[in-house]
Amino acid sequence: MRRTPKETAESATRITRRALMLGGAQLAFASVLGLRMRHLQVDQADEFRLLAEENRVNIRLIPPSRGRIFDRNGTIIADNEPTYRITVTREDAGDVEQVIARLGQLVELDGDDLNRALTEMKRTPPFIPVAVADRVAWEDISRVAVNAPALPGVTTEVGLSRVYPHAETFAHVAGYVGPVSERDLARYEDPPPLLRIPRFQVGKVGVESKFEEMLRGEPGTKRVEVNAVGRVMRELDRREGEPGADIQLTIDGGLQDYIKARLGPESASAVVMDLEKGDLLAIASSPSFDPNKFVRGISVPDFAGYRDNDHRPLASKTVQDAYPPGSTFKMVTALAALEAGVITPDETVWCPGHMEIGTRRFHCWKRVGHGHMNLEESLRESCDVYYYDLALKVGIERIAEMGRRLGLGVAHDIEMSAVTAGLMPDKDWKRRERGQEWRIGDSVNASIGQGFVLTSPLQLAVMTARIATGRSIEPRLVKTINGVETPTRGGADLGLSPGHLKRIHRAMYAVSNDRRGTAYRSRILAEDMRMAGKTGTAQVLNRVVRNEDVPWEERDHALFVDFAPWDAPRIAVSIVVEHGGGGSAAAAPIGRDITLQALYGGTPPLDAYPAADRSRIEALQERLERERQEREAQARSRA
Repeated sequence: MRRTPKETAESATRITRRALMLGGAQLAFASVLGLRMRHLQVDQADEFRLLAEENRVNIRLIPPSRGRIFDRNGTIIADNEPTYRITVTREDAGDVEQVIARLGQLVELDGDDLNRALTEMKRTPPFIPVAVADRVAWEDISRVAVNAPALPGVTTEVGLSRVYPHAETFAHVAGYVGPVSERDLARYEDPPPLLRIPRFQVGKVGVESKFEEMLRGEPGTKRVEVNAVGRVMRELDRREGEPGADIQLTIDGGLQDYIKARLGPESASAVVMDLEKGDLLAIASSPSFDPNKFVRGISVPDFAGYRDNDHRPLASKTVQDAYPPGSTFKMVTALAALEAGVITPDETVWCPGHMEIGTRRFHCWKRVGHGHMNLEESLRESCDVYYYDLALKVGIERIAEMGRRLGLGVAHDIEMSAVTAGLMPDKDWKRRERGQEWRIGDSVNASIGQGFVLTSPLQLAVMTARIATGRSIEPRLVKTINGVETPTRGGADLGLSPGHLKRIHRAMYAVSNDRRGTAYRSRILAEDMRMAGKTGTAQVLNRVVRNEDVPWEERDHALFVDFAPWDAPRIAVSIVVEHGGGGSAAAAPIGRDITLQALYGGTPPLDAYPAADRSRIEALQERLERERQEREAQARSRA
């Protein structure tokens, strides 16, 4: 049927309207699409570029260089050395056992290290690399690099590892580092990512532990490009971290080395303290251990050898162990009595060889007795009965107060591990800790450094330093941190009577220089170097028998303290020889030799020693010099 012109016009109008609506819709859609494309390509370009980059770029931490440790003369005690290691990333390796089997055909893998690595892989996220071989030779690294396509997830790395050039000499002071353990991580609520780096090393004991965060430094970062399977293709850029702080100790390396050699195989310890600033010039325990064995994780046989040694090489005896001070404590009792005004220096006490107190008899070391003794004579010949009498007059409270005033019963603030406070007992302590009342016999025992009294070699050195100077000297172990001097610890005046201190000085001088003194055989002949000292013998078991007749571990401890020069004191020294027997025979000769070495700053002249000792001392000096040269050669080879 033919349409009329009117119908044709209306139909054309409707088609045109529909076309316009459709065209408009298409234009609107195209506009929206264009705007969206512009938003994605222009406004969000940086965001999507970053997402794309993250698919092929990884950011990794760079371990910082650990701060070094030096002695007071600039000798390196703890250093860093470059090492090569091989790591495996479980996520990239796929079949870990197969990859390690292939790796084992190229590089010799230690069984213990491998088992430790496999255990570590199970407890760490799969994307964290775990070291399977450390301190690998360059030739092994080259073989692994050449065979990289067959070893997915295997990476070779170069890093820094701790090394201790002087090995045993500073082991108890500097301490050592070791791989991060679960115990180390447990100290943090949110462990720093740096501690997750394979075989990252942290301080375990000593200065290494006390200054861990300062020595550790701040990590750097590097951006690396990886392919689809996560293999590193190239390094894009890096930002180096901040190295750890360098720490300089107050220890004189030469003196420390001499003391280690002089103590020899004895189970012993020695402390040398500067009397001006409180600097610890030496603080040595014998025998020692090699801290290098702990850096990568010590082997079971090596650790068992240290653990089962009855001389306890792992113990830092100077600060961790506490011993009855024996007769070295008698200056404390004497000063307490003098300051309390209960005696005068010239008063005498009759010593028949014992004192009856109640139903018990307390013996003097000299069974036939010393006769009449005044203060100087009692210290010179170490009469016990004189101090039994003082204990009854002055009481334990004043003795304990004087002991604490002189630095006993206090954990001194130095940067070593497990510093003991020892024990300076009184009535409250026994009531609180033992649930018992204090007895007169307890005071009598305490007056000669036995009974409950316990002191460390460090505390004995502090006590001697305070007696020598009359000041509250505190020990200082760290001299500078990154070149900045730490506060010295010369101390304020103790408020003790100068006259009373002078009397004690004269008595201690007689101990070492009077023919009847207990340390006379270990005297110093050099006029301007003479020392004032005190011997001590601390019973291990309460029995009357010669030390030679009992096993080593049941023998008495030998002690000696001194300061020198006696009329213008510069240093204080303390010596403890475990189960050494008598202080005059075992400890005093060592104390005299160390004192001279410290005063002369090196090998003393032979005429500083008594004539009868010179041939023995000369032979000893020659042996120690040979040993010193051997140790220096070993240190150079390690460095």
